[in-house]
Amino acid sequence: MRRLLQHPSAGYVLALLGSLLFSTKAILVKLAFAGAKVDALSLLTVRMLFALPFYLVGAWLIDRDAANVRMSRNQWVLVIVLGLFGYYLSSLFDFMGLQYISAGLERLILFLYPTFSLLINAFVFKQTLSRKQIIAVVLTYAGILVAYIGELQLDNSNPNFVLGSLLVFLCAITYSIYISGSGRIIPQVGANKFNSFAMLAATGGIFLHFLFRGNYSILTASTTLWTYGPALAILSTVIPSYLIAAGMKKIGSSNVAIVSSIGPVSTILQAHLFLGEQIFLEQIVGTCLVLAGVLMLGVKK
Repeated sequence: MRRLLQHPSAGYVLALLGSLLFSTKAILVKLAFAGAKVDALSLLTVRMLFALPFYLVGAWLIDRDAANVRMSRNQWVLVIVLGLFGYYLSSLFDFMGLQYISAGLERLILFLYPTFSLLINAFVFKQTLSRKQIIAVVLTYAGILVAYIGELQLDNSNPNFVLGSLLVFLCAITYSIYISGSGRIIPQVGANKFNSFAMLAATGGIFLHFLFRGNYSILTASTTLWTYGPALAILSTVIPSYLIAAGMKKIGSSNVAIVSSIGPVSTILQAHLFLGEQIFLEQIVGTCLVLAGVLMLGVKK
């Protein structure tokens, strides 16, 4: 196994597996909403309840490692804030949005996050946008517009279509903040350490939100919730998060972004197979434009 992980292509395989597992998240969430009649926060809470032991063990092992980097107070604050943006706010917006729109459209809107990260770096960190990056942003937004118009015509009876789209759009924004910040702190503290403690911070935020809301009876209202919760935790959260972190360590964030382009295609196919969602021309054209824009951002000269 160690020899396989040391192979030059191992980073790409790890990133690919992580991306495919991440793409199952929307499918499982939609199935949970249909089968358990549960709200977004409760489903998210159960998901993180089962993910928590893995991140606690991961954090403990990393803390005992001789190569462990001791973080400063500012680094701790940054990790906690990024964790809250990346897997508390963005996950909550995402789960809420999936109540109203298809899994395929959700994944396409969510895939705007690389362009948001680019714009954050341009306006906040004063990085100059190249001509290729501007074209990539235009392609990505054009793809979302084409797919959105097609989906709107297909789902014109849904009164919450715009609300669901806006919630996933907010998810993409908050996740892009997480990505932009993580790209700056991971080289300082390490990918696995950042991933473990950022996820623990997000879990704490989710649990506090659930406790303050005060509605606990829903956790016992459906046994189906306790089927999809562990599946979301292990298959769509814990395993892919560490696979992506390991892949990023080996091949870098740009190459991981390229490999992750499989995500929207995988989600659309799974949504068609498991949820019965239609695949239509505008969706195909929009997906191709979005992937072309993301690939332009990821591929270097």
